Amino acid sequence: GDCFPCPQEGCPMMGHYADRFPAKLTNVNQKYFLNTAADPPFATWRQKVFIKLSGVKKMRGDINLVFHDTEGNTKEYEVASGDLSQDQVYTTYLDVEINPKNTKKIEFLWNKAIFTLLWARLGAETVNIIHGEDGHR
Repeated sequence: GDCFPCPQEGCPMMGHYADRFPAKLTNVNQKYFLNTAADPPFATWRQKVFIKLSGVKKMRGDINLVFHDTEGNTKEYEVASGDLSQDQVYTTYLDVEINPKNTKKIEFLWNKAIFTLLWARLGAETVNIIHGEDGHR
């Protein structure tokens, strides 16, 4: 996440499109890292997620996002777990297996811990997602 979002000239690419980033080609012995999915086609898209909660002041549980694509595929990702507070913005990086161009909707899920009061509720006041490939929200 240290190089996120991508520089103004775009995210450097390896392989066939590496020549689009001539400034990166001058360095010798560079290390490259790839984030891959567990299943074919193994592609992932780095996304930065910001979630501001609303509801009760503090409670235990976890918050997840479910990404839905246009073909009916879904993938669920945990954003935060443990003590949750409406005063905090939860930020994380996700390597999502669904291409942002094919994302139909993103669902917010909140699961409370077993011992949390029955009436206690949390919701998402705001959910912002920045796509690493082009900086769009």
